[in-house]
Amino acid sequence: MDDNEAGRAELLLEAQDKAEKLFEEIGYRQLIVAGKGERELSDQIRDLAHEMFGIERFWHKRIVRAGPNTLHPYRVNPPDRLIAEDDIVFCDFGPLLEQWEADFGRTYVLGDDPVKHRLRDDLPVIFDAGRRYFQGRPDITGGQLFAEIQRLAGGAGWEIGATHAGHLVGEFPHERINGDDIEYYITTGSDEPMRRPDRAGRLCHWILEIHLVDRPRGFGGFYEALLDLG
Repeated sequence: MDDNEAGRAELLLEAQDKAEKLFEEIGYRQLIVAGKGERELSDQIRDLAHEMFGIERFWHKRIVRAGPNTLHPYRVNPPDRLIAEDDIVFCDFGPLLEQWEADFGRTYVLGDDPVKHRLRDDLPVIFDAGRRYFQGRPDITGGQLFAEIQRLAGGAGWEIGATHAGHLVGEFPHERINGDDIEYYITTGSDEPMRRPDRAGRLCHWILEIHLVDRPRGFGGFYEALLDLG
């Protein structure tokens, strides 16, 4: 890796490190409580990001979802919901630190429901297994990694709640991605090697997203971070 690419990687990792500290502070300040609305919590996290790091912009919509709203994938915009006493809640934020994108998601459980706790605890396990699968296959495609994430989720007794398991990340704005640009996603039909240069000749860097759902019980959870760095 040349100095320029090493510098890009370092800046992406610095952005993620700040996002992780932000999410740790959410727990420390006990912001996720019953009776609070999803939008209210989202605004509080936005304000906390500004307080801690001066963050003023997010490169994708801020997501806070609780209870049955956790079943919905990113593109759906369910009505605002109050967090309940025994809820599961996930947060997905994409803060911009200077021009560098972070994309970070974590799940929190209120109460003692053992199935919700198991789902929350399975998220990082499946993430780490997916990362190891990626690391061990130099020519892996997005489609192959998505198939493995589906297999891992099914083996743990869950479904995947989205049509993809991640995407490109980088300087803002990174290569614009939409539903037609399938090669920019970790999804079925994404058949280019993930380790490749982008259109500007820079190395592609990836976010891995794990969205697990239990449809019969009506809830899900979410976990995301950098796949190929860190």
